[in-house]
Amino acid sequence: MRFRFFVAMCLLGGVGGFVGSAIGGLMGGPGVFIGGFLGGIAIAPIAARVAVWRRWIAPQQFWATAAGAAIGFVAAAVVAVNTLSSPIGPILSTSLTGIGALVGSGRARESNARAV
Repeated sequence: MRFRFFVAMCLLGGVGGFVGSAIGGLMGGPGVFIGGFLGGIAIAPIAARVAVWRRWIAPQQFWATAAGAAIGFVAAAVVAVNTLSSPIGPILSTSLTGIGALVGSGRARESNARAV
């Protein structure tokens, strides 16, 4: 189940980045990068909502998961942009969105367990 959650967060982050880049590309060169960043960040709450819907995370983990996915996406985008000369960097950087979502959901689970 955690593996599906991880893969879904990575894929949805990629979709957000792609759609944002496509829309930003209509505004010119820098718009591709800006749109990609914004698209990946904007899809993080949607990805977290999908995770709640699929019951991969509890509803109380929503915001922490969304924040983790957004932070992970920004880190992934920075790594990808700075390693464009190699196929390894951009490919491996996509995992950072999923890792961010896992960390965020784990932190929320821990804080909820402590609060009980």
